[in-house]
Amino acid sequence: MPPPSPPPPPPSLPPDLHRVLSLLPRLASPRHLLQAHAYLLPRGGHRHARVASALLLASLRLPLRDHAAALVRRVHPSVSLRAAARLRGRGGGGLAAQLHSLLVRAGHAADPHASASLVQAYCSCGSVASARRVFDETAASADVVSWNVMIDGYVKSGDLARARELFDVMPGRNVVSWTMVIGAYAQMKQPEEAIEVFRRMQVEGIEPDGVALLSVLSACGDLGVVDLGEWVHRFVLRRGLCQEIPLMNAIIDMYVKCGSVKKALEVFEGMEQKSIVTWTTMIAGFALHGLGSEAVELFRRMEKENVSPNDITFLAVLSVCSHVGLTDLGRWYFKTMVSQYKIKPRVEHYGCMIDLLGRAGCLMEARGLVQDMPFKANAAIWGALLAAARTHGDTELGEQALLHLIELEPHNSGNYILLSNIYAEQERWDAVRELRISMRDRGLRNVPGASSIDVDGMVHEFTSRDGSHPSLHKIREVLCAINSNIKSVGHIALLPESLHDVEEG
Repeated sequence: MPPPSPPPPPPSLPPDLHRVLSLLPRLASPRHLLQAHAYLLPRGGHRHARVASALLLASLRLPLRDHAAALVRRVHPSVSLRAAARLRGRGGGGLAAQLHSLLVRAGHAADPHASASLVQAYCSCGSVASARRVFDETAASADVVSWNVMIDGYVKSGDLARARELFDVMPGRNVVSWTMVIGAYAQMKQPEEAIEVFRRMQVEGIEPDGVALLSVLSACGDLGVVDLGEWVHRFVLRRGLCQEIPLMNAIIDMYVKCGSVKKALEVFEGMEQKSIVTWTTMIAGFALHGLGSEAVELFRRMEKENVSPNDITFLAVLSVCSHVGLTDLGRWYFKTMVSQYKIKPRVEHYGCMIDLLGRAGCLMEARGLVQDMPFKANAAIWGALLAAARTHGDTELGEQALLHLIELEPHNSGNYILLSNIYAEQERWDAVRELRISMRDRGLRNVPGASSIDVDGMVHEFTSRDGSHPSLHKIREVLCAINSNIKSVGHIALLPESLHDVEEG
């Protein structure tokens, strides 16, 4: 017996059917569901896919399995697929299994669209293993959509290894396939892999879409790979995508993170239309590079052009004030944010203010701000206080901050090292020794810092105390020359000559 023909496109849902549709997910008894179905039948409710799929889900949920089976047999498969697409959350796993069983009995499960919808339903409910079983059963006939849905399921569950494994064996990929994997790597802070897949996409002649470009620009910024970022910029210009504001914002952000502030500013000034994100990105870029006067001037220009700053903009400008020592201006902006723009400060704004006050040596004011905050201080705030205590030699504040940080970040060795430096600078060697013992007892080790830079298309990574780089001798020569030049112009270091970091061991 052939399946029912697809329902014709119905007119917009009448108000009475719309009311019933809103009630179906909240029905609490099988009797109420049967009454609702009886009400819908003479009014043509079964001809509306939204209503029919809602009836099917309600039948599975209550449960009325025979009623659900009858619905699956009598309606077009698209209704079942719509129902599968609406399954969300961990509680939907059982409903997905029931719907799967009904589709198998009705002979629809082999349909690639049905299997794709079931895979999506299982993934949305967190049942990725069940989704993979459905996928494997129909993989021979699966189209690219089915493959993409399964890869997306792995991505959303955080299993990038299996997502990549499936991606690599796909019989055919479209731009969505590539974009999903590139975006997943960028979002999970694996920029090397994101760029590697993007370059492979280029080799295979697949033209990237806007989402892929946004992801690879983010990866370029994270790694400092400016040559690929410039290629993306030229591609955007060639394709006439300069009016795509999010894309242009991402280009500005990429240039800023790669150290090309001048190019970032050129892109900013060349944009005919700017969003608040555009202004904020450029202000934050100036802040990142310590260009305090430029950032403040741009903020004032933004206000003159009647662009209202948002909470993220104030984070950027407060960060500027903190890093370049504009203490009074930072206080003023913090008050203006509330009084003029009616923006309620978040914990991040308080963190910027505490960092600003701590750097300026206003430790009592910073401590008072922590006590007056309308919410509990997080690790960033206590970390800012600990860093300020280290800079200004306030042992009591440092110990207080560390006690809170141990509770919030028990495995962060950097907090112990900051307090150890305070003790060492005061020659309290017994306290240093006790701190080392405490670190050892907690199984903590000093994780060496690392940085990376792109040179001629190759990313070079440097790790603290690592002498394995092949050009280490030349690098040391350049550093010595820079150090000599600094001393020759009378630079005086603000920090002690030797740091007393706790060694591993």
